[in-house]
Amino acid sequence: MDRDFLIDLFSGFGPVTIRRMFSGFGISADGTNFALALRGGLYLRADPASIPRFEAEGAKPFQYQTRTKTVVVSSYWQLPERLYDDPDELAEWARVALATAQRAAVRKRPKAVRAVLKKNTSRGIAAKERPRRSVARR
Repeated sequence: MDRDFLIDLFSGFGPVTIRRMFSGFGISADGTNFALALRGGLYLRADPASIPRFEAEGAKPFQYQTRTKTVVVSSYWQLPERLYDDPDELAEWARVALATAQRAAVRKRPKAVRAVLKKNTSRGIAAKERPRRSVARR
């Protein structure tokens, strides 16, 4: 799959950004990555609410092999083959995947904020209490 094919495929969904990612492409809209084009397959973001829909279509989650095991990435599921020929329904699946990715991004933010606060407070001074340093220029 190349960029032009992916842009054309998602044309019914709306404008997407295609970026190189690993050995393929990450597909995003509104700054949120919601699909991956890797190893000849296209995978959409999924969560427990949308996974049954993928399972009903016979789709599988993204997986890859390491030296010692097979890693299953249950947050990305293969696009059902029939959707390649149905741009309207593909657009609807893409909207669901984007909403799923946006919800996941919101859930992640508080952890990042907590990590920053923990880092700052572990030094003995809370971020809000830290005095501002003025640097005199010569």
